[in-house]
Amino acid sequence: MKNFILSLVLFLGYTSVGYSQEGAEISFEEEKYSFGELNEGPKVSHEFTFINTGTEPLVLSNVKASCGCTTPSWPKDPILPGEEGTILVTYNTANRVGSFNKSITITSNAVEPTKVIFISGKVIAVPEEETMPIKQPIMMAPGN
Repeated sequence: MKNFILSLVLFLGYTSVGYSQEGAEISFEEEKYSFGELNEGPKVSHEFTFINTGTEPLVLSNVKASCGCTTPSWPKDPILPGEEGTILVTYNTANRVGSFNKSITITSNAVEPTKVIFISGKVIAVPEEETMPIKQPIMMAPGN
């Protein structure tokens, strides 16, 4: 009898491996995006598109960037099964010369509740304009 029960447990365990779990699932078209080389100064943005490939509505409870120079915005309404949504990620290049690699952590009700996407690139310093200094009049100088 013990062998029968053990065989039944093993059989059920093996057959359930092939079935997907019930619930929301978030699937991205891309999980990494490189801006390449950017001039210092402007803000740049990229949209990450995802689809709810699960069986339940997907709710994004939080989307957080690894630093204050990166700002994400995301849909607050549930994403129904089969529907798509986007996460807009904006990076501020002002005063940030050099390479960057930032992570954006997504928290949701998906079967895998935490997902991380990435942006990267290299900010190139804008050359300073060379000008001659302007001579300012001295208030106490003779002839003023």
